[in-house]
Amino acid sequence: MVTNRGLFERALRVIPGGVNSPVRSFRSVGGTPYFVARAEGPYVWDVEGRRYIDYVQGYGPGILGHAHPAVIEAVGKAVVDGSSYGAPTEREVLLAELLCERVPGMAWTRLTSSGTEAAMAAIRLARGVTGRNKIIKFAGCYHGHSDALLAAGGSGVANQGLPDSAGVTPGAVADTVVVPYNQVPEVDETVAVVVVEPVAANMGVVVPHPGFLQGLRSACDQAGALLLFDEVITGFRLAPGGATEWFGVVPDVWCFGKVVGGGLPIGVFGGKAQYMQYLAPLGEVYQAGTLSGNSLATAAGLATLEHLNSDAYVKLSATAVCLADAMTQAAADAGVECVVPRVGSLLGVFFCERAPNNFDQAKAVANNGVYPRVFHALLEAGVAFAPGPFEALFPSLAHTEEHIDTTAEVFAQALRC
Repeated sequence: MVTNRGLFERALRVIPGGVNSPVRSFRSVGGTPYFVARAEGPYVWDVEGRRYIDYVQGYGPGILGHAHPAVIEAVGKAVVDGSSYGAPTEREVLLAELLCERVPGMAWTRLTSSGTEAAMAAIRLARGVTGRNKIIKFAGCYHGHSDALLAAGGSGVANQGLPDSAGVTPGAVADTVVVPYNQVPEVDETVAVVVVEPVAANMGVVVPHPGFLQGLRSACDQAGALLLFDEVITGFRLAPGGATEWFGVVPDVWCFGKVVGGGLPIGVFGGKAQYMQYLAPLGEVYQAGTLSGNSLATAAGLATLEHLNSDAYVKLSATAVCLADAMTQAAADAGVECVVPRVGSLLGVFFCERAPNNFDQAKAVANNGVYPRVFHALLEAGVAFAPGPFEALFPSLAHTEEHIDTTAEVFAQALRC
């Protein structure tokens, strides 16, 4: 019989740490990872046949729920025509048109194969546009695993107990300035770009203070620097136009991923036409990718986005509100300090009295030892949260009131363990 432990032992012999992305490991919570055999709607099943109500949802792309029929149909129709051509396709154009139509202020896009690629290229574009070298990023915000952006990267890095990453040279981060989230930094004429997660979803969901994003916009305008919103997580989860629509702040450049690919590998960066025209083949900023605009990923992305209308966002937010309220009430009944910050359908959970405002505060909460115990109690009872305290919860359109009620009951029991 195939078991989670048996597969993990085999994986350890051929894959570093037994996983192909550190966020999938159980290093920060202990124990053996479950190996998923299949998924549908709000559920995943492991190889031993156990079913879990899943709030990981692929770390974000499963906004419709797993294996949504429309996405399956779209990918099925696309794959019979081949998977990669090295030439443009109609779906690339359709997806770009849809993205530019939805995001206020974004005129052009370029597709990549991952969020890491998108962020790396967006930074290069900003440097090419401005002729400057410095990057300002915020501690605890994760923008992929390119060298210059791993400094104080939160999420997967923090879950491993690592400050940054070995193998990154001092020169690679010499022009990266790391500052606290929710504080508007000094931006001068040496700064090419300020990159930020509009909602810091890689340190357990830290909400931007009122005026923070507006302050970044003003500081960049005054210094002639570009403002980059990394919406790999927030993009099309908060609203049809992402964080730009939600907060009313328009950056110069955006990054997207996850939802945009409907569960298949994709990344997108886009921006105002005056900046995107610097990209090759029009300009001198080079970026390329053999699988960029992959026909299967664009098919899945189009099918996903077409289902995300205004009614869908009302339902998503209502589900998230119910989940946040139920978890908060369960904690109060159990006498456990717990806050569940929420922005749209994006949730975090912190076992403390007040929600953190920055990465230092989030780390202090993550280190209090409560999350691993609750995580395993939930998992044992059939509810899957991410195996790390720096991740978000991702309720989907497939989660119903019944799922929320069950989760609340299980959460209450877990808090009493």
